[in-house]
Formats: sequence, C-alpha cells, structure tokens
Amino acid sequence: MDSLRFITSGSVDNGKSTLIGRLLYDSHSVLTDQLSMITEKNVDNEENQIDLSLLTDGLRAEREQGITIDVAYKYFSTSRRKFIIADTPGHFQYTRNMVTGASQADLAIILVDARYGIVEQIQRHSLILGLLNIPKIILAINKMDLIDYDYQIYKDIIRQYQITAHRVGLKHIETIPISAKNGDNVVDKSSNMKWYRGPSLLSLLENIGIQKKPHLEPSRFPVQYIIRSKELNNNDYLRGYAGKIISGIYKEGDEIIVYPANFHTRIKYMEIGGKRIQEAFAPQSIIMYLEDQIDISRGDLFVKNDDDQPKVSQDFYAVLCWMENSRLKRKKRYLFQIHSFQIPIVITDIIYRINVNTFQKERNPDNVGLNDLVKVRIKTSKPIPFDSYKKIRDNGASILIDEMSYATIAACMIE
Repeated sequence: MDSLRFITSGSVDNGKSTLIGRLLYDSHSVLTDQLSMITEKNVDNEENQIDLSLLTDGLRAEREQGITIDVAYKYFSTSRRKFIIADTPGHFQYTRNMVTGASQADLAIILVDARYGIVEQIQRHSLILGLLNIPKIILAINKMDLIDYDYQIYKDIIRQYQITAHRVGLKHIETIPISAKNGDNVVDKSSNMKWYRGPSLLSLLENIGIQKKPHLEPSRFPVQYIIRSKELNNNDYLRGYAGKIISGIYKEGDEIIVYPANFHTRIKYMEIGGKRIQEAFAPQSIIMYLEDQIDISRGDLFVKNDDDQPKVSQDFYAVLCWMENSRLKRKKRYLFQIHSFQIPIVITDIIYRINVNTFQKERNPDNVGLNDLVKVRIKTSKPIPFDSYKKIRDNGASILIDEMSYATIAACMIE
C-alpha cells in the first residue's frame, strides 16, 4: 500500500483543521478517548455539533485563540492508501510554518471560503506551492452550505483561481465543492450538490496519481554518519558511510565520484540492518563501504560516475522564504545547510522580492523581512555540490542558519 503526504493550505478560518477533523471522523480514524474528550468539552451549543478542528489544533495557545499556529501532523489510512496530513497555519505571520509543512508534500489542498473567493493569503500560499514545485493541487471550495450550494459562485471562484494558478506555475489542479463542517463531499458524496458529478474528496485522495520515483533520478547519496567497524576475520577497521539515498540506484562495484573533493572510487559492498545487499535505491537508508580509504567527511555526496552529475560551485542563485523578524543583510555571514553539509556563506546580492499581491518582481529591494520571498545570490566559502530544486527537490532544498543563535532563518530553493 502506497502513502500520500499532503497539506491543507489557505487563508485563516477557511476550515483547514475542520476539514482534517472531518476526514478523520467520517473515515473512523479517531480514537475513542479523543472523540470522548472533544464531545464532552467542545460542543457547539447553538447547533449541537462537535468542533472537529480540535482533533488537530493541539496546542493550548491554538485552542485559546481558535487558530492553527504550528504544523499539526495526523496519520490515517483506508483500504486503498495511507495518508500523512500536515495542517498548516493560515495567518500571514505563520507563513514560514506553512513552508515547513509543504516542503515534503506530494499534494496540497487549497481551501477557499466560498463567501470570499480568492483572497491575498490564498495567492501567497499558491505562490509558495508553485515555488516548492508541489506536483498536484486540489482546490476545495469550502463552506458551500453558507452560499446555499450555489453552482455559479463555485464556477466563478474556479475561473478566478485559474488566473492565479497560471501566474504561479501550478498546472495539475482538481476542483471540488465541499462543506467540511457538514461533511458534504468530504468522505461521502453530497445530495445538496447534485450538479457536481465528480468524486468525494477522500475518493479523490485515494485515487489521484502521484509521481514518486526517486530511484529513476540520477544517483545522490549524502553521507550522514561515518561508522568505524572491525572487518570479519581481521583486526583491521573499515569505514562505513551511513545515510539515506535521496535518488537513484546503487550496486556493488559501481564506480562513484565523491563530491566536493572529486575523488573516484568503487563501492565495495553495502549493508541494511547489518545484512549485506547487492543493490540499494531511494529512499533506503544504508551503510556503504568503499574500496579505497579516502578522507571523507559528513555531508559529502556520492554520485555514480555514469549518471548526470550535480553542479559544483561557490556561486549560485536561490529563492528564499525569510523566516526571521530581523532583516536579511547583504554581506553578513550565515550558515548554509543542505542535508548534513554545513558551510559559511554570504548573500552578495538580493536580485528581487516577489510581491505576493501582484506577483511582480521588485528589483533590488532595500530590505527583506519576515515571510518575504526573494531571489538572492549566494557565495560559499568553498565549492559545494547541488542540483536545482526543480530537477531533484531533495538535493536542491536547503536552509540558512544564524551563526549566533543557530536558529533557522530561511528556507532555500536552489536554482
């Protein structure tokens, strides 16, 4: 059974947490004690309905304010597929949390309040999803019960969103009218919208095709740990290189190049769980042993000699989502991390900032603040291997770290 990792996104109060609660509740994926807790303490007195959003809004501050602050992860499964859901915040000030939740998603559900249509935060989230190269989008027009299930309003919102989707580069979009609060078209088809002939949301999630074939991409194996072990029938010690294959296939005897030093060697053998294997592929975690004793460090990248090679440079461009209250500063030293490889860098130029309202590129902005999306030029202290984010997402995603506080201050997508 395969798995689907998806996020819910959209503006504040569009019903993201309620939708996830409805999916869990109607698919019978809620534990009895959880259901008892929210039934006893959180009943809507006017309509006598359970507040399903409380199944995801787990922090005390969230419950007090009635909003989602952190990214809440939930897991459930049906007979067809396993699901990992990230419920992301809708408030502008928590946009950085939304980026975190979306970074590993296969699909995004964008919720739109049918009463208000495409608002600024929907555009902002759509822009981020486009930059993150999310392969599939479901546009869910929520709260249809509050507009009397009006078909024309539903169609007008879809036409309005098509303009946004085209401008941010989102291509594979499914649309569905729902009421998360009442359950219309969430798990079961609704009798209130007979004009809608498509599947329910859960059925769509169960059957939508997702292209997840990292083993077919060029080989990339970043070293996470170096393990020293004694060779059998010998007092000599071997160095093993542990990590997760992020793309491609490796076989015993393959010739590889170790970046950034550009060493050439061969794979002596590989192990998973202490057992020797002849072949390994993404996304397996393995220990790899090499024929030559080479000076290899944590964060080095192993690539098969006959595959497409990564770029190796000290100078490259990236799109940043700035996550810090303090301003981004040119020439200030930051730490750049991709996988377990960490290196000092400076941002030499801020090329442009993307205006989330107009999608225009504002050239050479004077300052960059919290939640801004900017393209920058980065200079590293020595050459590093990487791929563009759009080519191999897992080898083009990185972060910036503050040298003093060691806080993550930006999410980076290498171009």
